[in-house]
Amino acid sequence: MTKTYHGSCHCGGVRFKAELDLSAGTSRCNCSICRKGRFWKAVIPAESFELIEGADELTEYTFASHSIRHLFCRNCGIKPFGRGDVEPIGRFVAVNVACLDDASDEELAAAPVQYEDGRNNRWEAEPAVKNFL
Repeated sequence: MTKTYHGSCHCGGVRFKAELDLSAGTSRCNCSICRKGRFWKAVIPAESFELIEGADELTEYTFASHSIRHLFCRNCGIKPFGRGDVEPIGRFVAVNVACLDDASDEELAAAPVQYEDGRNNRWEAEPAVKNFL
């Protein structure tokens, strides 16, 4: 069931709200940035996301195809979300599930996780080893 969650970076300088359904699934990827940052995400349509505060606190990092904008709080270094526009998804926001302030421990524990082989650009496939986080 879709629910409105509120989230923030660690220092609270970046705040957002997102309409998402944790029970519909989350994902973890083994690409270099997700693996090193231990990014656990829920991908939602761009229109289901609203940045409430802190646009001026965000700094952006892109690499490789530059199709995904990785956004970090310049004060605390946390990545609360990223933005992208890739086929077949279209415009999306990847919300850092760990930054959802009002998601209960029970909701997070129950959220299904799909593992993605981003390291090999095989996003639809699970990697052979899934304990990279």
